Parts: sequence; C-alpha cells; structure tokens
Amino acid sequence: MFDHLFHGSPPWLLAVLALGLAAHVGSGGIAILSGAGALVARKGGRLHRRFGTAFFVAMLTMGSAATLLAAVAVERGHLGQIANVFGGGFAVYLVTTGWLTVRRDEGVVGRAEIAGCAGVLVIAAVALFWLLPTALGPEGKAQGVPVAAPIILAGVATLLGILDLKVLHAGGITGVSRTLRHLWRMCLGLFIAAGSFFIGQQQDMPAFMQGSPILLLLGFAPLIAMIFWLFAVRWRPTRVARPAVA
Repeated sequence: MFDHLFHGSPPWLLAVLALGLAAHVGSGGIAILSGAGALVARKGGRLHRRFGTAFFVAMLTMGSAATLLAAVAVERGHLGQIANVFGGGFAVYLVTTGWLTVRRDEGVVGRAEIAGCAGVLVIAAVALFWLLPTALGPEGKAQGVPVAAPIILAGVATLLGILDLKVLHAGGITGVSRTLRHLWRMCLGLFIAAGSFFIGQQQDMPAFMQGSPILLLLGFAPLIAMIFWLFAVRWRPTRVARPAVA
C-alpha cells in the first residue's frame, strides 16, 4: 500500500519516508495504549498525567508523520491522500488544544490558543473551498477523495473554531467547562488513532479479523468512553478530580 511513496524515490527521500512511516506506526500504537491508560486511570492522578503526557507526544508525532507521508503521496498524484494531509493536522490541533486547556491556569488564554483557532478555521475553509471541489472533480466525479470527507471535516472544524472563538472572547475557561473541553478533545484525538487502526486498516489484518465487530468496537471505544465521561463530569462533577497537567 506504500508503493506510491517508495517506488522511484531517491535514497535520501527513501530514508525520510521510512523514518516517517516508522514514526507514524510506532507513535500510533503508543497513542492508542497510552490514551486507553489515561481513560482508565484515576483522573488527575500521577498515572493519569503520565499516560496523558505520553499520549500527547505520541499524537503529535503520529499526526505530523501522517501529514508528511500524505503530502508526499499527493505530490505524486494520489489525490485520495489529500484528506489525510489535513486529518493529520486536525489530530495535532485536537490534542494540542486539549492539552493546553489544563496546562493553562483557569481563565487564561495565550498565543497558542489564538493560533489554534486560526488554524482550525483555515482547515474548514480549505476543506470546503478546495477539498470538496477536488473530490467532485471537473466533471462531477470523485478523484479518489470521498465526497463526504471534506464536508464532514469542514463542519467539524467550523464548530471547533466557533468554540475556540467563544473561549478567546471570554478570556479563558474555568470550572467544569474546562474539564469537559479537555476531555472531549483528547477523546476525539484518541478516536482518530484507534479508528484509523482498528477500522481503517482492516485490509492489512488477517482475513479472519476483517469485518469483526470487535474491531469496530475497539475503533469506536474512545467515543463511547467520551460520552460516558462527559455525562459523569457534567452531572456528577464533585466526584471527578480537578484536571491536572497532562
């Protein structure tokens, strides 16, 4: 499946691509394991913070490597990888803003939050005004890009941008809202990693595993956990520890 990356590449680019692929796969595995650990560990405890830090670093590595590899594929004419260029950047945005939410003191915002808001709004604009026309093609035919992908990406990115603008306008976020923002952004980042592996890579798994309900459950498990914790924090906030730096 990586022939479009490695075939005909000069030696220096082969080395970069091999390193990027190893970083993407390895960090993706670490992200899934550490993210799962952060979900089950006591919230705000030392183990949760350590798992959270490992998850944050792994997701940054995975997302950056994915963007690099997809960009090389697009440059070689594989337009189906365009969405992955922005998908990698979107994953980086989610975990960075989720991590900053508890890294900052309550009621404080900085340049990183402003940059994140601007970046996700740019992603929304590019998805709507470039990815969507590319998917449709000059003759109304998809060019390897699922037509639904840029629409969904633009919609989600726009919503996140609006939420970021709300936080910037308020000068920060406090209380339970701060915990919820951290929670759902990190869980969505974990869903990207888990869904990409357990659902998106089934064709590379043994035949007896392909299409297994277990793989679907593992892929969607972060969303299920996110819904559970959102309700737990919203309706029973006194039983959830104050978020610590992840």
